[in-house]
Amino acid sequence: MARAGLTADRLTQAAAELADEVGFENVTVSALARHFGVKDASLYSHIRNAHDLRVRLAVLALAELADQVSSAVAGRSGKDALVAFANAYRTYAREHPGRYTATQMALDPDTAATSAASKHAEMTRAILRGYDLWEPDQTDAVRLLHSTFHGYVSLERVGAFHSHPRGVEASWLRALDALDSLLRAWPVGR
Repeated sequence: MARAGLTADRLTQAAAELADEVGFENVTVSALARHFGVKDASLYSHIRNAHDLRVRLAVLALAELADQVSSAVAGRSGKDALVAFANAYRTYAREHPGRYTATQMALDPDTAATSAASKHAEMTRAILRGYDLWEPDQTDAVRLLHSTFHGYVSLERVGAFHSHPRGVEASWLRALDALDSLLRAWPVGR
């Protein structure tokens, strides 16, 4: 019999909080069961297995990130939208490190298509239309932006930039200036 009060949504939210505390890679069914003071088996009425739990966590994190980015870019265009998107992305990664890691999880195509992952791509593409970028350049630019944002926040999280006297924030702002310049002067497609 399922323990009263446990639901898939409640377990997913608790897993998200746990991920931010101990890291996404340490979110297990056993760790979650300990959090609720129940046996592992009690959770299987609500989730199929550890992979299902991690997928649910990734979907939740993608939705949270999409909401944060969407709010930040609303009513903006061009460089203002690019900077708002980037800053919201970076803020989410800083405030929710475990959840941010979950957003990088490879999802099966059906889950990805019905999750906020597709919303992220569409928001990025909307920003790029402001730079007059269309396919196939748009796909290349989406990949460039994701790689830059993810690379920067990932290196920042592990302290890779702190050994240099130039401030991390100053470099971030210059990187955004450079991306804006590149997008405005995008080279002719190949």
